[in-house]
Formats: sequence, C-alpha cells, structure tokens
Amino acid sequence: MKIINQLFISSMVVFAGCNQQNKKSETHKTEGKQKTITLADFKKIKGVDNVLEVPFQLSTKLDSVHFFVTPSKDAAHLKMAYDKLDNYYGFEEFEDFYSIHYSINNNISNSIEAFVLKSEFTPAYELTLKGVDLYEIRSSTFKESSDSKNKSFKKFGSITEISEQEFQANSKKQISEKLVKNPNIQLQADNWVYKENGREEVITQHESVSTETGPLANEYIGRSPYLNLEVFKEHSDEVADYYYSFFSIKNAIMFELSTGGYPQILPTKGWVTFLSSNNDVGSDFVISKYFPQTKKQDNLLYVNFTNFKIADDKKAFWTDNDTFYAEVYPRNSFFANGKKQKTAYIKIRLKADLF
Repeated sequence: MKIINQLFISSMVVFAGCNQQNKKSETHKTEGKQKTITLADFKKIKGVDNVLEVPFQLSTKLDSVHFFVTPSKDAAHLKMAYDKLDNYYGFEEFEDFYSIHYSINNNISNSIEAFVLKSEFTPAYELTLKGVDLYEIRSSTFKESSDSKNKSFKKFGSITEISEQEFQANSKKQISEKLVKNPNIQLQADNWVYKENGREEVITQHESVSTETGPLANEYIGRSPYLNLEVFKEHSDEVADYYYSFFSIKNAIMFELSTGGYPQILPTKGWVTFLSSNNDVGSDFVISKYFPQTKKQDNLLYVNFTNFKIADDKKAFWTDNDTFYAEVYPRNSFFANGKKQKTAYIKIRLKADLF
C-alpha cells in the first residue's frame, strides 16, 4: 500500500491563460461614467503560504462571482468565472462583504485583496451535504481491475446521508473489532518496547518510511485479537499525514501490513478496511482481505469518493457484512477561528453479491 508522507496544502487558484477570455472585466458605472477595471486595479498583498493561518475559507456554487475593490456595492468591480479548483481565503467580514486574498495565476507573489458579496459565498465551516452527489467517485479498483472512467459508486452499492440519531443508534450494533491495549507493550525512553518473560525488544517504525518531512513518531493504538497483530499510528510532527502499521511480536518484531486510515477490522469476513481523507480530493474507501496464516493480503475494493472527507475515522464502523457507517465533512469544508465544521453522517451499503 502506498504510504504518503508529505502534506500538499494547495492554493489551486486557476487563472490560466486559456481562461483569460472567460474572466474579462465587466463595465461598471460610477457617477454616470463608465469605468472598466482589471485585476491590476486591486490592492497588492502578501499571498497565503500557510492555509492554517487563514481565518476562514469561502465556497460558492455559482458559475461566476464578483470582485469589488472596496466593500461597497457602488464600488468598481469585475466578474470572475469560477473554477472548482479555486480557493478563496477570507480575512475579514463586513455587513455585506468578505475580504479575500486571491493569488493570480496561482502565483503567491502576485496576490490581491478583493471584496466579495456574502450572497455569493458560504463560509466553508457552514457547508453541508445538501445537494451533494455522494455517489461521485474519481476512480476505483475492484479486485485487480482499475477503472478511471466510471464516476459513480452505484456499480458497487449505495451511499446515503443519514441523521446523527440514526448513526448513533446503529453504532450500538457495530461488529467491527475493537483494538485492545497489550500491557506488555510499554513506552520507554521515547521507544515502544515489548516486554514479556524476560524478553525485551524495541518496536521500530516501518523501515520504508521516509523522514524527509521531519521526525516520525509512533503512537500505540492497540492489539487486533483477530489478526494477532499490534497496531501503531505513525506520523510526522511537521505534516498532517499519518498511517497505521501492524506488527507481529510472536517470535520477532515483524512489520506485516499498513492502512491509510484507522483500521476497521471485520473478523466475520477477514477484512481490514478503512475510510480516510485523500490528500488530493475527497476520501479513500478501502477493503482488503488478510490471511493471518500466510500473511498475504488481497485488495478487494478501492474507491476514491470526491465530495466528502472523513471527520473522525475512529468513529466509523460496520453493522453487518455489507453496511458501513462514517462521520464526514463536505469536501470543501474547513474550520475557522473559534468555529467548527458541520458534521454529516453517511451509510455505505455494498451490493450483497459484490464479492
């Protein structure tokens, strides 16, 4: 399984030359005179190089939006075509406007401050799944067959938004395996050490992990009774990426497998599954079958959902062999200073004869 070790936080504001003709300024009348403005008329500012320092982000469903030079409806403005990769970083709120920072041609050093109408945008922390196509996927792999042409999950099953009450009620019926702490695994001098009957061994991190993005750290999660493996969360202090590694400690400390998100293990099927946010877009839903005797793993299903990302992968669960529940956020949802994102809940139902 591919391990991602770097977070790419993108400000993909697309203003390519081929789109310039679609983003021409419109004529605005001021005091009886016509004035045509361009992006050069906006105040130059330092661009956003760290999205975590942005007070809030904005989202729109319109095909085009308006940039004003000042927070006034009488101010000069121009019409900008919207691209789904555009990001609008909000810095201040006015009665009818938000101030934003916008990088022209995705060039941070060529950024401007503009004012946009509240009526044309929604703060990212207020986004919901209303009107969102949950079935939309970017690609999938079924067993050994990859498919980037089919853009719908309907081939594999159904997916619906449910209420928090339904989610909580079904969480009491979950059959996913619970990971339990092994008392013989202890933290000692910043290392996790397995101790039992005089035996003492350090559990080192997976050897193929790159440390170019900063020092890595292990967090012990617990033991899978079904797999008879110890699970660790491995991550860097400098990036948000993480993954889970599984170690056998029976005879020697051996790395066995990994998952890109918190593992939801289904002993009744021999499945190791997870739903995790994709660094590029949406979320990855993965089902693999693990064979403890041979240590082999068969990849059954991979789906990249495009319109939502995982909120808390630990809260996901199975209630039967075909039904999976998870807590998610809309794709463009983003927290703001002092304000949390709106949580949504989904139910994935696989076709009964899928495997």
